[in-house]
Amino acid sequence: MRSFEAGRYEARLARSGDDVRRAQGLRWRAFRAARGLGAEGGFDIDGFDPVCRHVLVEDRQSGALVAAFRLLPLTDGTEIWRSYSAQYYELSALADYRGRMVEMGRFCLDPDCHDPDILRVAWGAVTRYVDDEGVEMLFGCSSFMGTDAAAYLDAFAMLRDRHLAPKRWLPKVKAPRVFRFAARLRGRRPDHRRALQGLPPLLRTYLTMGGWVSDHAVVDQDLGTMHVFTGLEVRMIPPSRSRTLRGVAKSCL
Repeated sequence: MRSFEAGRYEARLARSGDDVRRAQGLRWRAFRAARGLGAEGGFDIDGFDPVCRHVLVEDRQSGALVAAFRLLPLTDGTEIWRSYSAQYYELSALADYRGRMVEMGRFCLDPDCHDPDILRVAWGAVTRYVDDEGVEMLFGCSSFMGTDAAAYLDAFAMLRDRHLAPKRWLPKVKAPRVFRFAARLRGRRPDHRRALQGLPPLLRTYLTMGGWVSDHAVVDQDLGTMHVFTGLEVRMIPPSRSRTLRGVAKSCL
């Protein structure tokens, strides 16, 4: 992925171990320190970091790191077992997928930054990567803050009604603790406003592009979150949304 600039932000691939360390530090702040799960100054590190490509979004004026995520490219579904998501979801259905795939993970924003342009630039970077590499499916885990499903019942009911994965790709249960919202919320009519308020920004963006989710949420006690498997087939992105994303990517050439 070529680096690019948009307004005051620049998105680029990590160029060194120090860059990866900065991303791991931001992840710690966003996933742990900001949620009271750890002191400031730590690093979020796991065994997937060495095999992923790390993307940094920086403020060009201050040099501050404002967002980070990592990409794990897969030749096709036969490599789905290599993914981070495969730890939590039984993904054998996706083993039949024959297009190039990439898992987007550990997506985080600086807790003190709320500029919507940061998310726009991050997705512009992803769009460029997808086009350059011929990726046909994006996937990952989209996290809800907290482990109390009651706080997100309208959001989960809306996911059940509108955004479940096609049956041929639907992940099965693997994790020991899950909330089976598709089964548990049968018959619940979601309040649309509360549902949208409860959706994490990353998941909301996936859904506006035609993304889909698993029929259950995994409860992650370690990070104090619940997450749903999220998939997006690039060919299914609505034309208007595709034009917008590629416009962002091209404007940053």
